Amino acid sequence: MNSRPTHPDVLVVGGGATGTGLARDLALRGVDVTLAERDGLSAGASGRSHGLLHSGARYAESDPEGARECLEENRILRDIGGAAVRETRGLFVQLAEDDPDYFEEKRAACEDVGIPTDVIDGETARDAVPGLSDEVERAMWVPDGVVVPSRLVAANAAAAREHGADILPHAPVTDMTVDDGRIASVSLGDAGRTLEPTYVVNATGAHAGRIAAMAGVSVPMRPTRGVMVSIDYDGLEPVLNRCRDPADGDIVVPHDDEAVLGTTSVPVDDPDDYERADWEVERTIEECATVLPAVTEAERIRTWWGVRPLYEPEEAARGGRGISRGFHLLDHAADGNEQTSSSALGSDGVENFASIVGGKLTTYRRMAEATADLVCDRLGVDAESATATTELPGASEPSTLDEYVREFDGQGPTDADLVGNSR
Repeated sequence: MNSRPTHPDVLVVGGGATGTGLARDLALRGVDVTLAERDGLSAGASGRSHGLLHSGARYAESDPEGARECLEENRILRDIGGAAVRETRGLFVQLAEDDPDYFEEKRAACEDVGIPTDVIDGETARDAVPGLSDEVERAMWVPDGVVVPSRLVAANAAAAREHGADILPHAPVTDMTVDDGRIASVSLGDAGRTLEPTYVVNATGAHAGRIAAMAGVSVPMRPTRGVMVSIDYDGLEPVLNRCRDPADGDIVVPHDDEAVLGTTSVPVDDPDDYERADWEVERTIEECATVLPAVTEAERIRTWWGVRPLYEPEEAARGGRGISRGFHLLDHAADGNEQTSSSALGSDGVENFASIVGGKLTTYRRMAEATADLVCDRLGVDAESATATTELPGASEPSTLDEYVREFDGQGPTDADLVGNSR
């Protein structure tokens, strides 16, 4: 069993994909890391998503830089993720009522970004996807896939632990003491411990503002909730995307004998306490049925909501749902700067503190690498990231990945039908 140091080099707060990815990246560089999560790994957005492995096509016309990041990370995850990733492909479909110019704009934008596409007519699409709506006039293949987030997060945590990290799945941060412009100590409630880390990273998603406030720092977030509905639906191969401006119920994600329908976008004040409205479920099913009509009568297996960790300044600047999901690395040192998507706002005056917010599950590794680069620079560690070329532990053994999930209490609702059901 790993020792539990009182003075780790880095404390990572948050046990989702980005937090565990950061712990892995730092540990691989020889940094002494402790990771603290309050409710078991994958408890937040990572484990409550629809699990899409983006090709970048969804953002190609609105955010080309973000789309390129998705494409690159998609390819990396396929190489290192093994059974934490499912190879499915994706199909953007245009219905008779949809704007054909939008389809053409997306196709052209994908070409500019370098996302491979293949346009097919409606009949060919229905041959490829039995049950596809008769209203589909044409469609476009893209290299989307599916992430099994519980496995992905647990494998990153296991990799970090293999390289000396201390993983604490049930250790909520209850207090921080700031002394002379630095975080001097962090109290972990349920673990009954006080750490004195050299550096602290806030990777808590929609809760980033609350954790930052403990250090006297402002991180403005604009969280939104979205519903996912998993139905009994055997044999769907690709991810289905409605080819229109992002809206409610425009994606269907295949599992083995289920399909996940999503989603809505409704602002929430508290990411722990928010309404879960029946109308969101009904609208999501109704809209997804325009693409795949049989979902209307399919048995509902489980329903859950997730909360997106959206960063307020970006949302205000871009002004809309789905336009971008770039990430923001916030260096809270007095001379800090912002690195948005590869790029941190902050002149808060807490020298040993950073927050990583926004982003997408697909780009978690890139977010972690950028954060690790900043941390290593602050610590004087001269080591490069190795996460893009190092396979995750247990990647080729689903049963091993599933054991990691159990060990770290990392089961989320997104993939409850896949984890523990190795095939």
